[in-house]
Amino acid sequence: MKKTVQIFFLTTVVGCGEVEDQASLGNRSDYADQESWNPVIILTREAKKRAVVRASHLAKYAQKQEIVLDGNVDADFYSTDEEHMSNLKSERAFVYENSDNLLAIGNVVVVSDSGVTLFTDSLYWENDNERITSNDTVMLTTGVNDTLYGVGFESDVDLTHWKILHPWGVTAREK
Repeated sequence: MKKTVQIFFLTTVVGCGEVEDQASLGNRSDYADQESWNPVIILTREAKKRAVVRASHLAKYAQKQEIVLDGNVDADFYSTDEEHMSNLKSERAFVYENSDNLLAIGNVVVVSDSGVTLFTDSLYWENDNERITSNDTVMLTTGVNDTLYGVGFESDVDLTHWKILHPWGVTAREK
């Protein structure tokens, strides 16, 4: 009868080196206090719904009083009567908890219920005065198929009273 001998080797590796300095791990404020997937955030002013924001991922930083949303950010904006006015889509957004303002970044598109569409790389929404602004290049299309370009933008949330700060472009209209 043949005997089988099995030999097991147990190897323990003990590192001889310095323990990584605690500072190299970063500050506490660099790490999210809370995370959520597929969240819905409702921003209010005077107890009225002003925006509903959705995203694939949310990271909340308590010390910075900041919420970072990434992945398919989708925000609906509402009037003081809580009627839908416009929709914003972007790759990423920051919500500042002390003001409920929102900064959208990356392929930002705002479509208003009035038929105006805005394209830009970043957009800032101020909850207090219900204004949206951008310092980046913008492209704006109107309900009558005009396309306008420029750098810098200011508007109300429903895109009915807008201004391109440094416009450029060509038109086929006669003076």
